[in-house]
Amino acid sequence: MTQIFTSKGDVIPVTIIKSGPCYVTQIKSTENCGYNAIQLGYLEVSKTSNKLTKPQLGHFNKINLPPYRYLKEYKTSESINYKIGEKFSVDMFKIGECVSVTGFTIGKGFTGNIKRHNFSRGAMSHGSKHHRAQGSLGAGTSPGRVFPGKRMSGHSGMEKCTISGLEIIDIDTKENIIVIKGCIPGKAGNLVSITSKN
Repeated sequence: MTQIFTSKGDVIPVTIIKSGPCYVTQIKSTENCGYNAIQLGYLEVSKTSNKLTKPQLGHFNKINLPPYRYLKEYKTSESINYKIGEKFSVDMFKIGECVSVTGFTIGKGFTGNIKRHNFSRGAMSHGSKHHRAQGSLGAGTSPGRVFPGKRMSGHSGMEKCTISGLEIIDIDTKENIIVIKGCIPGKAGNLVSITSKN
């Protein structure tokens, strides 16, 4: 994230996203897969890279395309309009258009109830033995167990999140960069998916 200044001197908080180019690596239809979708590949890697397995490399050799590090499927109404190797770049977006950005939020690891569920703490005086602990989890003899869904300590963050209505401020076609007003899910270097309302 950074900020830019308008001609009037207003400050706009923006996020700079390196987007694409992406290439169509597979076309799925209702005849062969039961649904219409296209698979896009991003970030070309060398064939000798240890990032991909042999089955993944075979997938690209079959369609005579260079291997890509990331693959993502997008459902479509019709898959006839697309071709293998077709390029998707920032040219398909326009300045002023509103888009939705999907990604994974920042992971926070194993957290307690106070941080994870906004629980309040106990007394911090010397006589108290309940500071940041969970407390009672349920009844005793009957039912003698903890009900599913009980809010407890555990893994926090790293959840799929979509932010809609983000305005495109600027586009750089040479560097494949999109400047979007506001913030997006995840940390710097996170892989996100940009979709247009159209």
